[in-house]
Amino acid sequence: MPFFIGSFGDLKLSYPPLLSATVPLLLLAYLSGGGPEEQREWGEAGGLVAMSHQRSACLGLAVLFVLGVLLEDGESCSCQPAHPQQLFCSAEIVIRAKISGEKIVSPSNSSSPYMKMIQYEIKMIKMFKGFHKAKDIQYVYTPVFSSLCGVKLDSNNKAGYLLSGSMWSDGRISIGQCDLVESWDNLSLSQKKNLNYRYQMGCECRINTCYSVPCASNGDHECQWTDWPLDNSLNGEQARQYACIRRSESSCSWYRGGPPPEKDFQDFTDP
Repeated sequence: MPFFIGSFGDLKLSYPPLLSATVPLLLLAYLSGGGPEEQREWGEAGGLVAMSHQRSACLGLAVLFVLGVLLEDGESCSCQPAHPQQLFCSAEIVIRAKISGEKIVSPSNSSSPYMKMIQYEIKMIKMFKGFHKAKDIQYVYTPVFSSLCGVKLDSNNKAGYLLSGSMWSDGRISIGQCDLVESWDNLSLSQKKNLNYRYQMGCECRINTCYSVPCASNGDHECQWTDWPLDNSLNGEQARQYACIRRSESSCSWYRGGPPPEKDFQDFTDP
């Protein structure tokens, strides 16, 4: 998962894990610097290094430089592998919508280009989750830069999308690359059906991402997601066709449409 720094409303900015040890130290040194009478001391393992006001200023510039480079780097956003059902269950809002327009907006208290957001104007077609949070949604927001996990949507052809995200304290909806954002036409028929109730039925179940087989099980209340070791893809058969839901006896298993749930389960505990 990304490490975070800075904010836009409730949105957190990210930088790559590779530099997770570098940027925090720069920030720490910068924020702790003061005048000669308030010098702070830091070292590799508690060693002492005197820091002057001038050096604090230089570190501040270095931090800004590093952040500027990272924000231009399209590889800076990283997301933990997640089954579509996991993304559905973790989202506050899940809707189907068409994109009717877009524009760049900035927070009123910042002129930084890295704080700009894309405001997508949408026409909501159906809401799958979030009924208690919003009745009608006209706009969704995402960072301009893909390095901050911003997503690019087609606003020219009124394309249809499945959108999921979180709600800021002011009521705006934020979406990003780590959310369930997909062209509606790219979804399988099973995924579209699962959005209606099956994903929600399984939100109490745990989906364990397997990176090799056999995959260790941690109990009856989880499903083993084996798309990666079996199909070398995170968009394989289980992601596109299955939902992990509870059986009548409270255990969890994969279910693939058709007959009532208790009649069509497949277990992948040991593929």
